[in-house]
Amino acid sequence: MAKRKKKSELIDNGEAGSSNPELKSSLEFTKTRTDQATILLIEVFGTVTFLVCCIIFFVVWICWNVHLSPLKPFDPFPFPILQMTVSVFAIILSVSVLINQNRQGKIEKVSQQIEFEVNVRAESEITKVLTMLHEIHQKMGLNSESDKELEEMKEATDIQQIQQTINDSKAINVPPDKP
Repeated sequence: MAKRKKKSELIDNGEAGSSNPELKSSLEFTKTRTDQATILLIEVFGTVTFLVCCIIFFVVWICWNVHLSPLKPFDPFPFPILQMTVSVFAIILSVSVLINQNRQGKIEKVSQQIEFEVNVRAESEITKVLTMLHEIHQKMGLNSESDKELEEMKEATDIQQIQQTINDSKAINVPPDKP
């Protein structure tokens, strides 16, 4: 029996949707050096260990410079060097948070595209199953009264029309009408 791959493995390997060229999403979400550096910064800065290290650093700095240690103070009160260092560090942290938010937005967009493509494929498969079931129903000579709802469900979904409706609703910032 063939081992089924998890969805996350397919996405990581770029195999999702590869059997159908119509379902090609933006899985080529590249990890540039900037992305890798941002990920590293976030993984380091976003930990409790880093917070504890910062607190220890500040306590040692202040104790050193208020004559609580035998070492000669180099940044007397009000600690201008420490203030400048913390300010620059705050800028770096702020920018890394913004970069991460942008990256997360890109990842979310790719995820939404994949979800949309899976839904389109499922819609197509369901339509095919309904058509086949209806044909079987007719060949068996069962009561095949005209069912308008079934005929509507068997019609192919117009993806361009759905995208146009979504784009139009985004343009005027109003939710799309329900059918």
